[in-house]
Amino acid sequence: MRFLRVVFVFAAVALSVSAALAQDRPRVVAVNQALHYFAARLFDGEAEVLFLVPDGVDPSFWRPSIADITIVQSADLVLLNGAGFAAWVDRVSLSRSRVVNTSAAVEEQFIVTRSITHSHGDGGEHSHEGLASYVWLDPTLAVAQAEAIASAIISRNLAASTDVEARLAALTSALMEVDTRARGSLMGLQGVAMIATHPRYQYFARRYGLSVSSLEWEAGASPTEDQLAELEQLTGELGARILIWEAQPPGKAIEAAEALGLQSVIFEPWASEGAHGTFLQSFESAVSDLSEAAALSSN
Repeated sequence: MRFLRVVFVFAAVALSVSAALAQDRPRVVAVNQALHYFAARLFDGEAEVLFLVPDGVDPSFWRPSIADITIVQSADLVLLNGAGFAAWVDRVSLSRSRVVNTSAAVEEQFIVTRSITHSHGDGGEHSHEGLASYVWLDPTLAVAQAEAIASAIISRNLAASTDVEARLAALTSALMEVDTRARGSLMGLQGVAMIATHPRYQYFARRYGLSVSSLEWEAGASPTEDQLAELEQLTGELGARILIWEAQPPGKAIEAAEALGLQSVIFEPWASEGAHGTFLQSFESAVSDLSEAAALSSN
């Protein structure tokens, strides 16, 4: 019995120490999963890096609860994407000293878009106005975002500068290696008309000289008859051969696209976490699938 009491005491002490250590770690909140991935790599376990958006909710238009806002306001670092991503940040009081706009250094490279109004599930109608926001799908811009995060970590003494700099160098190298391979793989797709089910890929397309037109379909949902008619019309107008889906659609949707002569590619843009692998793995997988789809469509 005494032995059990001793075990209990040791367990209680261990839990207390663990809780204290967790509280001592910096807390970081990222507005999308790409930034979460970059921050997690740069901290390498030395911080609690959070992404608060529930599964199945578009983080661009997520509405945080009071509890979510409390967590964000208590964070040591809040990582914003910029370019109009995450509209909620304009309606929440945040300490400027803790907020980092990760794309501030590359604003001159933003892509201006036309205004589009549509709905996202239960979130009501929203507008894509002014700027394309998925900047991290250009690896060179993703590097700039990672650099901004690293600079913020170091300037706020949230981790040792030498460690962060080494991790940033490794992350930068990985991103640029992915970029180099992508440029080689996608060279044959220049001039190939493609359609995306949602306007997510503007920076990706510009980086690699691709022609990608966009629809306004809900991620992972089966298209309606009117949407399929729109797709058929656009496919004919563009001579498109590839359809990019941002999430896995029902099998019947893939079959409908095939009936129109389109090769389907799933390209998870990583605003929310992808279904398979890390951000870099998902990116490379999509690039490989696009290259394969182009080869198949030319046969």
